[in-house]
Amino acid sequence: MSLTLHFHPLASFCWKALIALHENDIPFTPKLVDLGNPAERAALLKLWPIGKFPVLQDDARSEIVPESSIIIEYLDRYYRGRTRFIPDDAAKALATRLRDRFFDLYVHLPMQKIMGDRLRAEASKDPHGVEEARAQLRTSYAMIEQQMAAGPWAMGDDFSLADCAAAPSLFYGNMVLPFDGDQKHLTTYFERLKARPSFARVINEAGPYFNMVPKER
Repeated sequence: MSLTLHFHPLASFCWKALIALHENDIPFTPKLVDLGNPAERAALLKLWPIGKFPVLQDDARSEIVPESSIIIEYLDRYYRGRTRFIPDDAAKALATRLRDRFFDLYVHLPMQKIMGDRLRAEASKDPHGVEEARAQLRTSYAMIEQQMAAGPWAMGDDFSLADCAAAPSLFYGNMVLPFDGDQKHLTTYFERLKARPSFARVINEAGPYFNMVPKER
């Protein structure tokens, strides 16, 4: 197989790329990276000096592709399958990219802020920053609740890049700040995402590692 995904099975941005790969049954070699292992970290830095995953390595095209959104667009261009992640229509493509950024910046990042704070020593915790992140999630959840009234997917009838972004951010987001019981459209959308075979597979494969997810103390 020409494609190798350098990833960790718990990393939420890695889930985003994995969903796209599974969605179109694209053959690839999964390469789990332990950043705590100096040799494995050095190997990742050699591919992408920023040192974050996921990173897609395409030996057939001699390409190294970092960043989950870019990986998905790359797959859509060079390894196209039955699911199109970016519409051909320019206006719809722009709207899809905007929705992708929304989930990454306003759900994913505040979720990571809260999750990351759980790993800090008590003296280093940032309660103000965590409350800001919670406020951002509340605002984002309310917006998604309105957006998903039209469903079934983030951009309407077709599963897209935006849904790949939504799935991991909402999965972990619901852990750190559970959805409001009145947010029926958001909750139904999340259940629909979890039932999607590509995402269900990602969750199942991450299962053995869930004991490593930091709990609130």
